[in-house]
Amino acid sequence: MEKLFKLKEHGTTTRTELMAGITTFLTMAYILAVNPIILKDAGMDAGAVFTATALASAVATLVMAFAANLPIALAPGMGLNAFFTYTVVLGMGYSWQTALTAVLLEGVLFILLSFVNVREAIVNSVPLNLKKAVAVGIGLFIALIGMKNAGIIVDDPSNLMKLGNVTSGTAMLALAGLAITAALFALRVHGAILIGILVTTLIGIPLGITAPFGGWQGWSPVSAPAAPHFLAFDFSSVLTVKFFTVFFSFLFVDIFDTVGTLVGVSTQAGLTDREGNVPRVKQALLADAVGTVAGAALGTSTVTSYIESSAGVAAGGRTGLTSLFTGLLFLLALLFSPLFLLIPAAATSPALIIVGFLMMRPVLEIDFADPTEGIPSFLAIIMMPFTSSIAEGIMYGVLSYVILKSVTGKFRQIPPVTWAVFAVFVLRFFMK
Repeated sequence: MEKLFKLKEHGTTTRTELMAGITTFLTMAYILAVNPIILKDAGMDAGAVFTATALASAVATLVMAFAANLPIALAPGMGLNAFFTYTVVLGMGYSWQTALTAVLLEGVLFILLSFVNVREAIVNSVPLNLKKAVAVGIGLFIALIGMKNAGIIVDDPSNLMKLGNVTSGTAMLALAGLAITAALFALRVHGAILIGILVTTLIGIPLGITAPFGGWQGWSPVSAPAAPHFLAFDFSSVLTVKFFTVFFSFLFVDIFDTVGTLVGVSTQAGLTDREGNVPRVKQALLADAVGTVAGAALGTSTVTSYIESSAGVAAGGRTGLTSLFTGLLFLLALLFSPLFLLIPAAATSPALIIVGFLMMRPVLEIDFADPTEGIPSFLAIIMMPFTSSIAEGIMYGVLSYVILKSVTGKFRQIPPVTWAVFAVFVLRFFMK
């Protein structure tokens, strides 16, 4: 383990990485339940999608472990799966086989771009203050996800969102879990986030919140995985303009969600250099691309890096060994899916809220005294939770950065690659 992952160099141990890997898995295991439900609406078999989700997540996360040695896990992306089903299939009328073809071609292009360092250049083109802002914005975003998943925050037609009924149900359990997790964290208990998830799950049993979807009667922790939709592609619409729009949308969201996650999680883990650059970013991006191709071949939507990896980092994860354990748990989930799916959203929500708190630290290092640095950083931070998109936060941050630097005559502070990214964002802005 020391030779493969350089644990001493990163100030960690196998036990710490194991705890971090389990924590990361538990905070993102919901994708095993949610992804089949969403893609089922596109006409796909839920059991087949479950198998594809677990396998694709395992493949991509294991590539991240061994190739990039980073504590970042991957799985089919939330938002991208909804775009796949409700926009491409149900909205535009394409078959799910055609949508999978778009995902496949996007992944193949990503692999090619990774080899020629284009994606690496895009990551490094994000200015230092914006990189710090990305980490903060992701923190607010995942804290909001945690609160909404638990029902602490609910939709409100007149005011976007409001406080939910926090005295009953999942919201009460989540707040209890938050109190337990925060107390453990304040007491510096090792593995506080993981312990918080497990304790909250156990408390939910007598409350009737922790339970299998079909009830306890006849429940078994072991089940046989269904066969995935393997190589179910349809290339008949590939040369149409409409298909290109679908392809570009997948491409845009995936690349900048991944960029934001890599920067945010690596910043939180203290793995970036003085310029905020992510180590072994080329290999990390390759893992994302390989996962997307594998996912398409197995029958699931775009695979991307997960912001929930921050929970594992908060639990002490610093190397690819964290990702190795997470990837192995995804494989294990194929057999023990009912057991893993017992964990309710109310149990993982406190972990996401605490991680959101931890990711606020870089805000102290952002230069808000300079409006050309502070305003773009502020926009990047607030647009992520407000639009529920890491990619949109980066887009508005970069757009405002280039515009403000230009009008103040600070052209030399804008790297050439940042100009290219700016042009892509402008194109994307008008294609909406």
